[in-house]
Amino acid sequence: MFHRMKTLTAAFAASTLLGSALFAGELVINTDTSDPAPKAAFEALIKGFEAENPDISVTWNLFDHEGYKTSIRNFLTADAPDLANWYAGNRMLPYVNAGLFEPVNDVWDENGLHNSLASAEGSMTIDGKIWGVPYTYYQWGVYYRKDIFEANNIAVPTNWEEFKAAGETLKAAGVTPITIGTKYLWTAGGVFDYLNLRTNGYDFHMALTKGEIAWTDDRVRATMANWKELIDAGFWIDNHAAYSWQEALAPMVQGDAAMYVMGNFAVAPLREAGLTDDQLGFFQFPVINPDVPLAEEAPTDTLHIPSNARNKEEAKLFLAYLARADVQTQINETLGQLPINSGSAVGEDKFLQAGYAMLSSTDGGIAQFFDRDAPAEMAKAGMEGFQEFMVKPDRLEKILTRLEKVRARVYK
Repeated sequence: MFHRMKTLTAAFAASTLLGSALFAGELVINTDTSDPAPKAAFEALIKGFEAENPDISVTWNLFDHEGYKTSIRNFLTADAPDLANWYAGNRMLPYVNAGLFEPVNDVWDENGLHNSLASAEGSMTIDGKIWGVPYTYYQWGVYYRKDIFEANNIAVPTNWEEFKAAGETLKAAGVTPITIGTKYLWTAGGVFDYLNLRTNGYDFHMALTKGEIAWTDDRVRATMANWKELIDAGFWIDNHAAYSWQEALAPMVQGDAAMYVMGNFAVAPLREAGLTDDQLGFFQFPVINPDVPLAEEAPTDTLHIPSNARNKEEAKLFLAYLARADVQTQINETLGQLPINSGSAVGEDKFLQAGYAMLSSTDGGIAQFFDRDAPAEMAKAGMEGFQEFMVKPDRLEKILTRLEKVRARVYK
């Protein structure tokens, strides 16, 4: 079951004809933003919208995460709210294909969103139509020990050769280049995403996760060959399959490993473990193929109008409000994440600043993460295969053949 929370604003518009008070509009919003920071952010968001639109009564139904995942298809079909939160990219594809989300190109056209939300437009677009408004994301990339790089005269690598050279210098100094914990598989998914995005580009990566490309394709093999270079060179910590992502922070904190391909949520535990901002840095995953535009990994939260919504005009007003630079600044200050509006402000945290600069300027596309971009069964099989490959790279052909069988079954 889910937790339900209602915010009812009895804001009435005076009727000059009848001399009585009538609701001018209603708006029902369903979200799973039940964790403390997202809940506080949505509370403030709704209050701000109500203050500017006192003639609209807002009802907010708040679900827990698991309840929401099992309920969303049912309520989109049978008892649709006017707005529902979800995720960008292929995660919204099933609801688009089922006709359960409404395209909102008009909201983008009328509010200048093609410019202000440009970095995420590709991840909101399916079949030439835009299916919602994104309001927050966070960057992935390479977090590294600045002090260890400086002590060994290593410059931040910008391309594949520099990256491999940096790793060799670290190894010669007795430092493992990259830490990772693949016990729960998804960390290996993040590494695959970046290697594939840099080897083959965003469009190929999206087509692969949509089931349109065979896992035995030579372009996938090219991605895995790049990965194998790092494995063969001993770039990864030993026994990573035994560690969670948090446990894999320890070698970096202790100075035994120098880099981690990870999301920005790793910064807080690294700081809590004692690393200072003078010791910790961030850089963009380096170029592999210079002909491929730089796409990034940035899981994106979104708001959508269900096709069966009753109050679509009010919903569009809310989406326009949500897209505003000042509103996204406020939401993300509470969330500790990044606004998508290029006119928003970001706090002084240097990692948020770095992520915002990187994502706001990307022209190669925004991927959502392997287990969001691929269907659940394909994602599970894929990440199991990636972990196996990192431990036993000689099994590559067996792994790709197995993944191709899963693709044939999943995308019927």
